[in-house]
Amino acid sequence: MLRIECPCCGPRDHDEFRYGGDASVARPAHDDPDPEAWYRYVYVRDNPAGSHREFWQHVTGCRQWLIIERDTRNHVIAWVGFARKTARKMPA
Repeated sequence: MLRIECPCCGPRDHDEFRYGGDASVARPAHDDPDPEAWYRYVYVRDNPAGSHREFWQHVTGCRQWLIIERDTRNHVIAWVGFARKTARKMPA
């Protein structure tokens, strides 16, 4: 079972959270007319073996969006932070 250490609520079962996707993918600009850029953003994803950053929302708790760094090989969570604070610091 995956346990997530919510910064607001403490350790919780993953059933309290909703997976929100890959946190390392940069969204195209809102007014970007390039269909290829939008296609890559929506449909093209890597499937990494190892450390990976993901969005998760604590839906049955504090409702915060989090970024979780998780190893996809063994599900060990190395880091959890608020998405609103972390997203600006992440490389594009």
